[in-house]
Amino acid sequence: MSNILNAVVSNAQYVIAFLIVFTVIVLAHELGHFVAGKLMGIRVEVFSLGFGRRLFGFKRGHTDYRISLLLMGGYVKFLGEGLMEPGRTLEPDDFMAKNRAQRFVVIAAGAFMNIVLAVVLLAGINMSGVRVPRYQEQAPVIGWIDPGSPAEKSGLRPEDVLRRINGRRVDTWADVELAVGIQPEKEITIDIERDGRNMPVKLTTEKRTRFEMGYAGFFGKILTQIQAVLPGSPAERAGVKPGDLILRIDGRPVYFYSFIEVVENNPGRALEFEIARGGDVLRLSVTPRREGQVGKIGVLQAAESVEKKFAFFPAIGQSVRDNLRLTTLVVRFLVGLFTGEVSTDQLGGPIAIARVSRETLRMGFGALIGWIAFFSLQLGIINLIPIPVLDGGQLFVLTLESILRRDFSPRLRRIWLQVGFLIFVFIIGFVILNDIVKFLPNGWESLWPF
Repeated sequence: MSNILNAVVSNAQYVIAFLIVFTVIVLAHELGHFVAGKLMGIRVEVFSLGFGRRLFGFKRGHTDYRISLLLMGGYVKFLGEGLMEPGRTLEPDDFMAKNRAQRFVVIAAGAFMNIVLAVVLLAGINMSGVRVPRYQEQAPVIGWIDPGSPAEKSGLRPEDVLRRINGRRVDTWADVELAVGIQPEKEITIDIERDGRNMPVKLTTEKRTRFEMGYAGFFGKILTQIQAVLPGSPAERAGVKPGDLILRIDGRPVYFYSFIEVVENNPGRALEFEIARGGDVLRLSVTPRREGQVGKIGVLQAAESVEKKFAFFPAIGQSVRDNLRLTTLVVRFLVGLFTGEVSTDQLGGPIAIARVSRETLRMGFGALIGWIAFFSLQLGIINLIPIPVLDGGQLFVLTLESILRRDFSPRLRRIWLQVGFLIFVFIIGFVILNDIVKFLPNGWESLWPF
């Protein structure tokens, strides 16, 4: 009975998290269309969260505000929008009665509002304070190489400086993670600097995590920060405290990925910890307690992080910079999908969105807001792709009509929308199926009967 209850609770968390994220993002998108339409004097007939049959709502003025059956998006319906009959009488507040520039603004306003939402949410996070890994902003100097990893096999070494990946300059570890993460199971060329000499190294990445991210196996000089100390543990007796930063053990620099290894390999032997605490450097003798065959000191450790907190205008500036960086990530990912450089395994549909939404909801309010911001930015960018049923498709048609200085015929518009609908259905079906096959033992091969 308890297993059934746990399953119900777990599934409910997926649904609740998904609805929170999707409702906020879709509401912002449709509100953009709605406000722009009102400003342009266009009559709004329907403002709907969801598609399909109307469940409930209310009517105010000319507008029916409703919740619809399929909560997989939403829409705003303007008077005359999509009606292509030649010679149709146009009311002053008809969508087609407005000039192309006005219609362009109304259509683009949805994606614009999603991008604004991303900027506002990240600015709010920056003002409230956010802890970020310090290494991400550091120069990409290798501090640790995972044994047996692609990095080790390719001959990379600690102290190698990463300069370029596939010809693109990388200035920080955040740049490196982006460049490698979107290239799972791909051969990449890394230009490194070693002992003052520049040299190229070829490396074939692996796939890691359920999101199929590219993995090389090299890491920066990431220091270990103590998060918690267990009562009565060797660490507590030695004077280790939460917030301490581990600099060296027995005189050697020890980074995050080797810290546990050093402790576990030395049960019962006194280790001299060099620790940074509040601007001071301390030396403490810590003797790992033997537990089975390994040593333990009783701490919870994490990568060194710093709290960033900004005033109002700097918070907005930082948010804009963060969103520009994320926009680069999304655009490069989309281009990589079309060119085949990025695997479709990295695509996420409704199931993947629900999973990430639940995980961020569990991590706390700040993590959820950050995910909503990133997802909103993605939706805004994707909506500008010139696929007919997306906003980008309509903007593309308006742009062509403006260049040609004439409207397309109703028949041509109808064909454009029908082709776009088929493309849209195919994409939606593919991403949902792509989500499902990630749970199958052999991925897409599980669907092949031979």
